[in-house]
Amino acid sequence: MSRIAIPTRDTSPAASQPLLDAVGKQVGFIPNLFRLVGLSPAVLQAYLGFSAPLTKALDVKTRERIALAVAQVNGCDYCLAAHSYIGLNLAKLDADEIARNRAGGSGDAMANAAVHFATSVATSRGKVSDRDLEAVRTAGFSDAQIVEIVALVAENVFTNFVNNVADTAIDFPAIDAAIAA
Repeated sequence: MSRIAIPTRDTSPAASQPLLDAVGKQVGFIPNLFRLVGLSPAVLQAYLGFSAPLTKALDVKTRERIALAVAQVNGCDYCLAAHSYIGLNLAKLDADEIARNRAGGSGDAMANAAVHFATSVATSRGKVSDRDLEAVRTAGFSDAQIVEIVALVAENVFTNFVNNVADTAIDFPAIDAAIAA
């Protein structure tokens, strides 16, 4: 049970309901995360306004790999479950790749550089080394893409922290963050 009560769509603030309806239409249901964040219409609007354009940053596989790595760094069971499910079913990552992503890497060389860099950003709170920055550039990422990786880390840190504070009830197949990747 969540430590912060998660409203239903109908008991959510009126200003959040149209935004939640849009999420439900897109995803097929309204995940607990969105209803939790929707307790504050301002926060839900801000989150959706930040996350929607990031669906154009990098490719879906790389975005999910980054989400998995950051969720592992932050020990967010909710996000690990959600992104494992999305990774398997939408991004078509296999279980071995998801395990590598959770460990901060990838079986794909370019994706490995992005995931490693994202993990470094998350663990160092953005104070990455010159070597980290050079490695992601050498792998072929432009400075614009490096900024996108940082933005994806920030987006995922927000959801990780919200879910960790609330201990959000998982409404995806559960994955325990404590299990070694």
